Amino acid sequence: MVLSFHPNIIAHENILCAGRLPDEQDEKAVKRADAVLLPQGCSEVLYRMCRTHCAQVFPNYDCRFDFPGKLGQAALFRQTATAVPATRTFRSVETFRSEAGGEDPFGFPLIFKSNWGGEGETVFLLKSDAALRRCLAWAAEQERAGYAGFLIQEFVPGGGRDLRVAVIGRQMYSYWRCVDGKESFLTNIRAGGLIDHTFAPELQEKGKSAVRAFCKKTKINLAGFDLLFSEKEDDPEPLFLEINYFFGRRGLGGSFRYYELLEKAVRIWLNERGLMI
Repeated sequence: MVLSFHPNIIAHENILCAGRLPDEQDEKAVKRADAVLLPQGCSEVLYRMCRTHCAQVFPNYDCRFDFPGKLGQAALFRQTATAVPATRTFRSVETFRSEAGGEDPFGFPLIFKSNWGGEGETVFLLKSDAALRRCLAWAAEQERAGYAGFLIQEFVPGGGRDLRVAVIGRQMYSYWRCVDGKESFLTNIRAGGLIDHTFAPELQEKGKSAVRAFCKKTKINLAGFDLLFSEKEDDPEPLFLEINYFFGRRGLGGSFRYYELLEKAVRIWLNERGLMI
């Protein structure tokens, strides 16, 4: 029996758990299931319960919950020897002041990223000590609100573009997100980035190859990866920026197309396990 908690994928048994914690009846259903299908927005409580009581769970979110936030992802990249821009992580402003002496570790410009937040809202390009001081003051306010931690990263010029590689099951789909003018560094769609599927196909293949190797190590099978290629190198290698477990769908053709791709990936995943819906 295949159990689906996903509102858009119909299986033998279907349960909606959005907006609530799983209960005893949900747990019993998971124990009966041969496989469980989860939505992108599943809670950690639901995921842990499914992983405890069922051997087959899609998607595999072990890394999402074992390495949470940007600091967790930085630790995962270190653990897997994954190429990234030079990065230092700090649990608090006080930690930064004690470990880095209150000064930037790489020289300006640099990238400041809060541990939490998405679509570039808590990512800043800093070009001076004054800008760094303002970010540290902002980070201290975030700490008081319960959102601690940040990282500081070397700024690697990418020519106003980065590569998104969307992993959906065994399939990978890549496209560039780009902005006009190299002064801009946020390339996501919300920040005004444009989608380009055709630029530098050889770099797209290089990026997909790197993501494929990373996913083989980590078992991640549903996520959007952001990669950067330095414009200063003639034959650059991809640098991993972050993993997005919630990712935009415009570059894939919209939500309807995304769900088509997702359902196809789920059916392949089930078929490999001798199951079907």
